[in-house]
Amino acid sequence: MAKFDATQMANPGVRELQPYQAGKPMDELQRELGLDNVVKLASNENPLGISARVKDALQAEVDDLIRYPDANGFYLKSKIADKFSVAANQVTLGNGSNDVLELLARTFVNEQHEVIFSQHAFVVYPLVTKAIGATPVAVPAKDYGHDLDAMLAAITPKTRMIFVANPNNPTGTFLSTEALYNFIKQVPDNVLVVLDEAYYEYIPSDERAPSIEWLAEFDNLVVTRTFSKAYGLAGLRAGFSVSSAAIADLMNRIRQPFNVNALSLKAAEVALDDDEYLAQAVRVNAEGMQQLVGFCEQHGYNYIPSYGNFLTIEVGANAAEIYQKLLHEGVIVRPVAGYELPNHLRVSIGLPKENQAFIEAMERIA
Repeated sequence: MAKFDATQMANPGVRELQPYQAGKPMDELQRELGLDNVVKLASNENPLGISARVKDALQAEVDDLIRYPDANGFYLKSKIADKFSVAANQVTLGNGSNDVLELLARTFVNEQHEVIFSQHAFVVYPLVTKAIGATPVAVPAKDYGHDLDAMLAAITPKTRMIFVANPNNPTGTFLSTEALYNFIKQVPDNVLVVLDEAYYEYIPSDERAPSIEWLAEFDNLVVTRTFSKAYGLAGLRAGFSVSSAAIADLMNRIRQPFNVNALSLKAAEVALDDDEYLAQAVRVNAEGMQQLVGFCEQHGYNYIPSYGNFLTIEVGANAAEIYQKLLHEGVIVRPVAGYELPNHLRVSIGLPKENQAFIEAMERIA
């Protein structure tokens, strides 16, 4: 009898994958090196902590945790629909926007299709593409960002989906409203355009594309957002997409039951109304960005101008060594060699004292 071989039995696309590597947890570094004071600037988290309004709402929800959450997320969908002037049946909820990205791929893509995305773009795009056996098409970046003309040229009869991140992670690069609109307009109607706007709230208000309004014009457009970044709910995992009702209906057919838990639903609902907290988060991020940019310019480090809540800095060929040295200084950042940026480190924007801890650690290392 043949011996059981799990690797050979797995789907071919899965065998090619490596597990997603998240930012190193603080307590893990504390255990490894015996450090008391650790600063984490690795995962693009909001350094403010959750808002007081969200905290109160979560406390009030605790007694009902014996019940399953609302499987359809009625109140959160209604809140999103009101805020963005869409119908509730256009909204799909996810366990973070990452969940929604995977739902889209699983709903519309199979092993006969191609999926286009940019070099240096979010690792989940090739991950979900390969997992379902489709062909990933990574288009070379232009100035670290999306080369939209090259992405249009890469479309073939097999193309089913295009992922566009704006701003992009991990580079922070940004596409103007005009460039983005003209791109979507040229994509064939039978190709889905997934506009990943996880960092949308950090874009200056006068530069934000009215992307959700474009849904009225483009049936093949899907816009995804998250509560993990500016809204400060990374640990609760809540995100959503807005699309045509037809797309949302199809995604809902394969969505896992109760994919967003009760605490996440309530927290996201309250967070959407907490404009004061959101404004503070954006302000702290802008100030912290200037703090890190000032450090780079003072010490001669090249960096990629960023519209997100992070800055990707070129530290040289010994980036991996610098990353390790920063760990021993109690500062966690993110190496991005896996994104074909081996000379760079991505640094999340923290509170002023956290940014300063990174700066002082870099100065000691240098």
